[in-house]
Amino acid sequence: MNPERGGLTPGLFLVSTPIGNARDITLRALDIFRDAEVLAAEDTRSLKRLLEIHGVPLGDRPCLSYHDHNGDRIRPRLLAALEAGKSVAYASEAGTPMISDPGFDLARAAQEAGYPVTAAPGASAVVTALTLAGLPTDRFLFAGFLPNAATARRKALAEVSDVPATLVFYESPKRLGAMLADAAEVLGDRPAAVCRELTKKFEECRREPLSALAARYAEVQARGEVVVLVGKGDSEKISESDVTSALRDALTTMSVRDAADFVARMHGLKRRPVYQEAMRLAADRD
Repeated sequence: MNPERGGLTPGLFLVSTPIGNARDITLRALDIFRDAEVLAAEDTRSLKRLLEIHGVPLGDRPCLSYHDHNGDRIRPRLLAALEAGKSVAYASEAGTPMISDPGFDLARAAQEAGYPVTAAPGASAVVTALTLAGLPTDRFLFAGFLPNAATARRKALAEVSDVPATLVFYESPKRLGAMLADAAEVLGDRPAAVCRELTKKFEECRREPLSALAARYAEVQARGEVVVLVGKGDSEKISESDVTSALRDALTTMSVRDAADFVARMHGLKRRPVYQEAMRLAADRD
C-alpha cells in the first residue's frame, strides 16, 4: 500500500458514479478516487472528466479501461494489483457498478481469489426511477434490458408477467415504442411509467397505462437513457366464465377489438387471449 495515497486499505472498491448530474457524487467516492492506487472504469473518459470536475488529480496513477470487450485481457492486471496489496477503484460509466455493468466478472473474480471487495454506494437509475414513477416500491423486480428480437422480447415479458411486483426495465430509446407495445400485449394494460434523462436538464417521467405510452412512443422518438416501470398485475383471479360474460356484455355495444381492449384493461389481463375469446363469441353470434 502506498502511504501517500491516504491510507486506503488494499482491496477492490466498487464506486457508484452520477447518472447525469455530476454533483450526485458522494464524498466517500471522491475520497476513494483520490486515494486509490489503481483506477479502472467502464469508460475512462467519463471517469477522468468526473475527476476533473471535482478537482481530483489523477497524477501518474494507472487508469485502465475495463468493459465487456476487454475484460478477459484487463482483469488479470487488476487482480495482479490486488495481489500486490494495492487498492483498486472500479467505476461504471454511470450509476452503480454491477447493475447492467461489466464489473460483475471483476468483482466475482476478486471475491473468488480471496481479495477484499467493498462498495461505495450512490446513484442508481433503478432506484431513482422507482422514487419518481408513482408505482408501488415495497416489492420490485429489476429485469435489465429485454432482448432485441420481438419474439424473444415477448417471451421474456411472459416469464415475468406473474411476478407480484413492480417491473423495472432498461430500454434503448430506439426500441422503446416496440417494447411498450409488446408489454401492453403480453402483460395487459397495466399502469406504467417511462422515465428518461434522470437527474439531467431534460428529465421526464410520464405516467400512463401501457397502451397510452405505447401509442405515444410509436409516434415520438425518445431520447436519452430510458427506464420503463410497469405495475404488477391484478392479483385477483378472474374465471374464464367471468371473462366470457364481460365480453358478451361489451360486444352488445362495441366492436370485437374495442370489447377485447375494454375487458383486458378492466381486469388487467393479457390482451391476446381476451381478443381470441371475443372473436369466438362474435363468430358464434353471427
